[in-house]
Amino acid sequence: MSTFTAFETAGPLRLVQVGAGGMGQAWLDTIAANPDVQLVGLVDLNTDAAQAALESRGLQDVVVGTSVSEVAAATGAHAVVNVTVPVAHHPVNVEAMFAGLPVLCEKPAAPTVAQALSLAASAEVSGQLLMISQSRRYFNSLTQLKAVAGELGDIGVITTEFFKAPHFGGFREEMDHVLLLDMAIHPFDAVRHLTGQEPVSVYCEELNPSWSWFKADAAATAIFEFAGGLRYVYSGSWCADGKETSWNGSWRVNGARGTALWDGDNAPTAEGVEGAALEIPASLDAPEQIAGSLAEFVSAVRTGNLPNGEIHSNVHSLAMVEAAVQSAETGQRVRIDDVIAAAYTQALESERNADVKAALAAWGSPQARLSGSGARSRALSS
Repeated sequence: MSTFTAFETAGPLRLVQVGAGGMGQAWLDTIAANPDVQLVGLVDLNTDAAQAALESRGLQDVVVGTSVSEVAAATGAHAVVNVTVPVAHHPVNVEAMFAGLPVLCEKPAAPTVAQALSLAASAEVSGQLLMISQSRRYFNSLTQLKAVAGELGDIGVITTEFFKAPHFGGFREEMDHVLLLDMAIHPFDAVRHLTGQEPVSVYCEELNPSWSWFKADAAATAIFEFAGGLRYVYSGSWCADGKETSWNGSWRVNGARGTALWDGDNAPTAEGVEGAALEIPASLDAPEQIAGSLAEFVSAVRTGNLPNGEIHSNVHSLAMVEAAVQSAETGQRVRIDDVIAAAYTQALESERNADVKAALAAWGSPQARLSGSGARSRALSS
C-alpha cells in the first residue's frame, strides 16, 4: 500500500493548470486569489486561447504549452490542476502523476467507474495524490447541516429536490442522461459527505417532460439505500421554470431526534422531537466551492493529510451516477457493488500500463480497497 508524505517547499505551491476553457477561466481567477499558490504554467491544445486568458488577467511569466509533463518540467511545478473535459481526465491525470506531480482534478474523476479505478491504481503506483474537486462540499452552510445532522441520531430519510431551468445550448442539450451525468454527482457526493455512509443500491427512473428543450431525459428520481439503512431520495429536473431551487437543491434530513432543512444557500434550520430547539452551529469563515477545494488540496500536499475527494473514496460517488443510469436504462434496482465489480473486471482487461495492471490485480476485492481503513489510511509519497 502506498503512502504519501508532506511536500515541503518554501513559498507558494507552484501550479500548472491544464485547460483554459469556461471552467478553466474560473480556476485561473481562483488560483490568482490564493496567496498559497502560484500559477507557473497553463496547458491547452489551443495555446492562443490560453495566452489570451492570461493576458486578459494581466498574468505574466506563465509558460504556455500543450504538454503537461513538458510545461511542468520547464517551470519546476509542484502540482497540477486538471480542468479539462471529462474524457481527458484519465490521460492528463496519469501523465501528471507519473511525472511526479500530485493532481487536483475537476469532477468527475473520469467518464466511467472503470477508468476511475485505473486512476486509483495509478495513484498507488506513482505514489502521488489524486484529489477530485467535489466543490459543492465546500459550502459553509452544508458544513452547518452536516454538524446538525450529527445531532439527529439515526438518520432514516434524506431528500433532495433539485429544480432548475438552464438553457445551456451546446452539448448538454444533446447528451443522454444529462441531469444524472452532468449534475447529480454533486448531491450524490454530498449525501455521502453528510452521513459518512456508503451507498448499497439504487432504483431510478428518468423522463423528459413534454416542454423540455433537451433532446433526451432531463428529469430523474432516484432512491438510494445506504449501508446504515437510510434512504436517500433525489428528485430533479433541468426544465423546471418557476420557483427554482438553489443550485445545491432543497434538502430535508430526518432522524430519530428531529429534522433539519437546508435551502441550499442559507444556514439550515432544525427542530427536535416535540418541537425541541436544536442549535445550529455558527458558520465557518472558510473558502467555498472551488476555492475550498484548492485550499484543502494545498493543505493535503503540504501536510500529508488525506483530503476530501481522494480518488479511492471518490469512486463511490461516480458509482452512484453509473448505477442510477443503469437502473434508468433497465428498469431494475442496481447494486453499487455490482457496478464496481463489473468496472473492476473492465479496468483489468483494459489497462495497458503493466505496473498499474499488477496493482489492480493485487487488490483482490475492489470494494475493500476503496473503503474503510484501506483507502482512508493512504497517504502520498513524493
